[in-house]
Amino acid sequence: MNSSHVIVLPGGGYSELSDNEGEVVAERLRSFGICAGVFRYPVQSRHPGPLEAVRVEIRRVRAVGAKRVALLGFSAGGHLAGHAALAPSAPHEEHVDAAVLCYPVVSMELATHRGSQDELLGADVDLRTRAATSLDRLVTRDAPPFFIWHTAADASVPVEHSYLLGQALAAHAVPHDLHVFAEGEHGIGLAEGSGGAEGWMELAVRWLREQGW
Repeated sequence: MNSSHVIVLPGGGYSELSDNEGEVVAERLRSFGICAGVFRYPVQSRHPGPLEAVRVEIRRVRAVGAKRVALLGFSAGGHLAGHAALAPSAPHEEHVDAAVLCYPVVSMELATHRGSQDELLGADVDLRTRAATSLDRLVTRDAPPFFIWHTAADASVPVEHSYLLGQALAAHAVPHDLHVFAEGEHGIGLAEGSGGAEGWMELAVRWLREQGW
C-alpha cells in the first residue's frame, strides 16, 4: 500500500450507502495518483457502531503500511468521517491526518437532517448525546486539518451545518478550507454538470497535496 491513503465513506443517511459517492469517487482520486478505497461501514446501526467500524478500518489501513490516513465522507458519511477525525484521545493507530467533508451532516442538535439523526441515535435520544455526537462540539486544537465543501442551494442538509463546523475550527485555530458553491442539490457526488461545485475534487486534491499526499 502507498504511504498515504484516503478512505472514502459514502453518504446515505446512515440507512444505506449511495453508489454515486463510493467507488466512482475513489476511482477519480486514483486518477490523480492518490491511493484510495471505499469503506462500506454498517448502516441501520446505532451509535457507536459505525464509528467503531471506521476506527477498525483505519487500524487495518495503517497495519498494511499507510503512514498518513485521510477520511473523505459525504453527507452522513461526512459526519462519520468528521466524528472519527475528532474522536477524543484516539490512539496513534486510529489517528486521522486529514478530513475531507462533502456537504456533511455536522450537528445532531439542529432540526436538519433528522433522518440521519434518528437512524444513528434514535428519535428519542437525550440532548447530551446529541451534543456529544455533533462535530462542532468535538473540535479541539489537536484536530487534524479539514477540507469542507457544501452548496448554498442544499435543501436536505443546509449549509448551516458546514458553517457551524467552520466556526468551531476557526475558534480553535485548526487549519481548514471551507468552500460554499452557489448551485447544486444534495447528494451530487462528483458534481459533474453542477456549475462551480464540479471543481471541488481538484480543489480537494490540491489541498491534500499540501497536506503531504
